[in-house]
Amino acid sequence: MYLRHLIRVRRTALFACCLCLWGQPFCRAQSATNLWKFQLPLREFFRPATSSAAIASDGTIYQATFQGVLFALTPQGTRKWQFQAGREIKSSPAIADDGTIYFGSRDRRFYAVSPEGRLKWTFRTGAWVDSSPAVGADGTIYFGSWDKTFYALKPDGTEKWAFATSNIVVSSPAIGADGTIYFGSHDKRFYALNPDGTVRWTFLTGGEIISSPALAADGTVYFTSTDGNLYALRPDGTVRWHLHTNGAGESSPVLDSGGNIYLMVNNCLFLFTSDGKSTRLWCGATVIGPTPALAADGTIYFSMPWRRFEALKPDGAELWHIEMGLDLSTSPVIGTNGVVYACDGDGLFAIVPPGNPAPLAKSSWPMFRAGPRHTGRVQAVN
Repeated sequence: MYLRHLIRVRRTALFACCLCLWGQPFCRAQSATNLWKFQLPLREFFRPATSSAAIASDGTIYQATFQGVLFALTPQGTRKWQFQAGREIKSSPAIADDGTIYFGSRDRRFYAVSPEGRLKWTFRTGAWVDSSPAVGADGTIYFGSWDKTFYALKPDGTEKWAFATSNIVVSSPAIGADGTIYFGSHDKRFYALNPDGTVRWTFLTGGEIISSPALAADGTVYFTSTDGNLYALRPDGTVRWHLHTNGAGESSPVLDSGGNIYLMVNNCLFLFTSDGKSTRLWCGATVIGPTPALAADGTIYFSMPWRRFEALKPDGAELWHIEMGLDLSTSPVIGTNGVVYACDGDGLFAIVPPGNPAPLAKSSWPMFRAGPRHTGRVQAVN
């Protein structure tokens, strides 16, 4: 059924491209197609979804909304179930090895939901939980809160340890190959904690840290601060280099298979080499927030304002774009079959690139939260 549907939408796309010969200059010889769209519910005071989708090993897609609902969808875009949290969900869900879905909410609770949509447990915090969780190889769950605390929970929902910072934590943590946990705080510090919750080192920046770090295969840690800098730190916390980008947004860095860093800076997409040289690949008219995603064929996918989803070549040239219904407000996700999932606020789209869709890039950190399950663990590079 899914294969027949895929063939049908590609035939439709080919017909649409033929129509370009008769006066539709916005079309391209090759264009992506919308495989399906799942309509998200709207309420009187509309707020777009700001949570990025996660994809389980069985292909189930999980999308949270700012209306406090977590949806589970089949690969064909039909609803399996939905779960209602107490308030808004900004935290992107993470999927554990056993299929449990973890996320935080602004009802001051952290949730664990089973693959069948049943509540397993909640953990009470002192404030909003906007930080997207990371899941360690041993099942430990890590996340920060507006209560100025960074938490480590056991898989049964009991507290393993809690680490106090001096300001709120919205940065989503990253877990290194050795189990070190990295995150930033509004207290202008970037933290490296050991798995037992003790401090390995801290690094002071000149501004709040609201984005999430990316980890390279050699252990280099990349992150941004609202002081306008992109930092590259060695695993021991010493500085390899830093560059002033003049950016202060939530977009996080991602890495390609060659170790190059891609980052949205204000209204531009930049490439940084591992030794700190920068190239501006693309610029738009307005500020862009979400983190891009990188495919194995070098394609760069990202959401931009004014209702467009872009696919660029590695040199920044446009491959294609799709017009959406609303502005895209979340980071795209690439599935194992090369289908790209993007949310424009009122709907989640499954987008099929033209030709043979490429899967996620073979790098240590090719997209937001490192991989489709959003575990926040550095990816093994084969």
